[in-house]
Amino acid sequence: MATITEEAVHAALAEVVDPTFEATLAKLGTLSEVKLDGAKVLARVRVSSPAESVQVELRKRAEAALKAVGVDELALVFDVQVPTRETTSNDPIPAVRNVILVMSGKGGVGKSTVAANLALALARSGTRVGLLDADVYGPSVPTMLGIEGHPTSKDGKLIEPLQRFGVKLMSIGFLLEDPRQAVIWRGAMLHGALQQFISDVNWGELDYLVLDLPPGTGDVALTLAQNLKVTGAVMVTTPQEVAVIDVHKALSMCKKLDIPVLGIVENMSYFVDPSGERHALFGEGGGARLAEEWKTPVLAQIPIDPAVGRAGDAGTPVVQSDPTSASAKVFMALAENLSERIARLHRERAGGDEAPVTEGPKRLRILR
Repeated sequence: MATITEEAVHAALAEVVDPTFEATLAKLGTLSEVKLDGAKVLARVRVSSPAESVQVELRKRAEAALKAVGVDELALVFDVQVPTRETTSNDPIPAVRNVILVMSGKGGVGKSTVAANLALALARSGTRVGLLDADVYGPSVPTMLGIEGHPTSKDGKLIEPLQRFGVKLMSIGFLLEDPRQAVIWRGAMLHGALQQFISDVNWGELDYLVLDLPPGTGDVALTLAQNLKVTGAVMVTTPQEVAVIDVHKALSMCKKLDIPVLGIVENMSYFVDPSGERHALFGEGGGARLAEEWKTPVLAQIPIDPAVGRAGDAGTPVVQSDPTSASAKVFMALAENLSERIARLHRERAGGDEAPVTEGPKRLRILR
């Protein structure tokens, strides 16, 4: 039997294809360490998405490549390095790597439910996440995350966000004495509040800051686009045409404001009855039509599940309260699809073949 060499092992791993970018590790420059310890290989790979499915698939491909050269044992270490948006010298939150707007053209499509569960799903993948409730007139985060209290300041300058389930939170709802109190503000006051929620909150270092925007195409998106570099927007719709028409308007606004569209989330896509049969209660195909016309992916089709609404009303969204449920798994898949989409867009923006490189802390994950 031929002797296995470290050079042969390195060459085999270098040709493994990363499932996020569909390019070899050699081309991406993400294979940083290979050691042969007897019959065992120790390897380190940098990945740009925290998605567990990516890491599992990459390990399978690496194992298959090593078997071809006679290696059966692999210890694979992943450096999870979430890429970062471009920032300027006057960016109010330069330590936040990605700013994600969750938008819809109209109310009642489940945008806040998607935003809350998306934030929790990203946090469960091991990344640092914040959730900003930018829907000043109808704040939902305090109820959906089951959190009360008023923010404080340690230094008299920055507001400390509240935290729940490992996610940093800010909402106008935390500043109201009565959660049923109406917020009656003109546009200038709204603009000022948003400015404070971004620049005067101690968000710290985050991989993802998710913003739950109010429905429609009002001042909020314009204010955000003018004040910081946004990674992109996630558009929430239902399958029915009345929602799709309004989402077209929101997508058009994003184009005018130069906000990248990360993808479409079709909520209330179908209902599964106790026998397992699927029913399209609100029609079907709306999300797919939007995706095709605007050249963006469908990130998830979320079923109608009364348990999701109950979990949000109870203050513990389904991703946290029942993470093994079918609905929670759809939200987890949404987070994985979104993180991969963001990684690919960052690579396209940078140009060249290599995977994006980010300064700062990494998260290590070892798959044996």
